Parts: sequence; C-alpha cells; structure tokens
Amino acid sequence: MYTILCNMKGSRKLTVTEAHLNTIDKYALFSDLLDSNGIVEEGVLEKLRLNVRSLLSAGEPDPQLLDFCEHILFHSDMKAFGLHQLILLYIDWKKE
Repeated sequence: MYTILCNMKGSRKLTVTEAHLNTIDKYALFSDLLDSNGIVEEGVLEKLRLNVRSLLSAGEPDPQLLDFCEHILFHSDMKAFGLHQLILLYIDWKKE
C-alpha cells in the first residue's frame, strides 16, 4: 500500500494499492495523457476521467477498473495535485 498527498498542505491523502497500480498499467491510463509541457492541471484530470468513462461504457466493466474509479479517480479528494503524485508513484512503481 502506498499513500499519496492530494493537496499541498498534506491534509488530504489517498491510499493506493498494488491493484490500483496494476489497473493503471493494464489499461495504460497515463499513456498520452500529458501535453508536451508535462504540467498536470485539472484539465488533465478531466481528460483521464473521460478516457476511463469511455472504457467503462465500452462493454462489461472490469471490477478492478471500477474499484480504481471509486477509490482513486473519482474520489472527492482527487485533484490535479493528487494526480501528479499518482503519476510520480506509478513511475517509481514501474521502475521496481
């Protein structure tokens, strides 16, 4: 289990599991997500949410993807800062 900060104060946190990271990897959710500037803004988070909604509507929803949506992506604390932290965690996780 991993913990990411969702705001700069550190008062909002989310717990990310190995299954969540595997789901990101399985669906390549971060592939082509960022623009060339590499800045994570609210628009990037919305783009990811729309991409995942499209995946969910394409057929029988994967329970792992639904869990990722409920606990991470559509969580009320998830903002652009949290997504940036999640991307950094995913990069570190992939290196291991």
